[in-house]
Amino acid sequence: METFESLVRTEFAPKNTYLNTASTGLVPARTVAAMRTAVQAAAEGAPTDMFADVEASRASFARLVGVPERRVAAGASVAVYSGLIAASLPEGAEVLTAEGDFSSVVNPFHVRPDLKVRAVPLERVAESVRPGTALVAVSAAQSADGRIADLPAIREAARAHGARTYVDASQAAGWLDFDADAYDYSAAVAFKWLVSPRGVAFLVVPEDLGGLTPLFAGWVAGESPWDACYGPIDELAHSARRFDESPALFSYVGARRSLELLEELGVGAVRAHDLALADRFRAGLARLGHVPVAAPGSAIVSVPRLGGRQPELSRAGVEVSDRAGHLRAAFHLYNTPADVDRLLDVLSG
Repeated sequence: METFESLVRTEFAPKNTYLNTASTGLVPARTVAAMRTAVQAAAEGAPTDMFADVEASRASFARLVGVPERRVAAGASVAVYSGLIAASLPEGAEVLTAEGDFSSVVNPFHVRPDLKVRAVPLERVAESVRPGTALVAVSAAQSADGRIADLPAIREAARAHGARTYVDASQAAGWLDFDADAYDYSAAVAFKWLVSPRGVAFLVVPEDLGGLTPLFAGWVAGESPWDACYGPIDELAHSARRFDESPALFSYVGARRSLELLEELGVGAVRAHDLALADRFRAGLARLGHVPVAAPGSAIVSVPRLGGRQPELSRAGVEVSDRAGHLRAAFHLYNTPADVDRLLDVLSG
């Protein structure tokens, strides 16, 4: 039986010290092989059924976040799904967001001038829900610095005031223990912590489909897609599949294998691994006299005033991000204590 470490070594072989999953996750070997086979089949005209990979990916993601697969739509972009939710709100509705949250989460609400969008510090989101708030939209973990939203408190405050909740789990799904069933809507891209190719994203909706209008419904949104190719669709899918975008099929070929790997490893084991490395980095920073942004329990560590060293780190073979002057390091399943120590060593030089 393969251990966590042996399975990870089989699937990943980075050529540098890669600590930038918050930007883009590494793709496992099984994913590369599946995509290579699919592309070769397309080049040769061989028959394939990549739509089966879409359905397998949908089911796998549903299991990872704890919802029935009928509540999961498959697409390519969080921004598209944010726009879908924004379009469902009545004129004058108030949307509560966190200051500085990722643009794909918040901007679709701002482009509707008839909505009232209110932004507050992340730590004050729950206490800022009030009568008349229609929707609370927030990232589970902040892209810029890894701070984790108090989602249970936000959920309870929203329920108390009759507001819906929308959570972007793009920086959380794959390592954070995220229960999508606890919220009205949630979305996530898969090319970060879900170690999938770009072009894959998921939306989770309530059992009653959340009052969303499938504005971009094409043939794949039909209850019987192959009977819905021409003219208006007579019967939309009875499930969240009515909100599917026409899928980037090669990406879903890969996503199927990436999500299978995460299921094999278990999110709990990934979380423990990631957080141990993040805590090792925080301890090392303290020895060097640096104070990171307070983000306890996060796999993302952001260090003020060190972002300018990103080019130097990259030249040394250490990949991190510069976010608004902060150095952002992200620790995931393919990282090791040696990676942390290498980053600290370069920073101390």
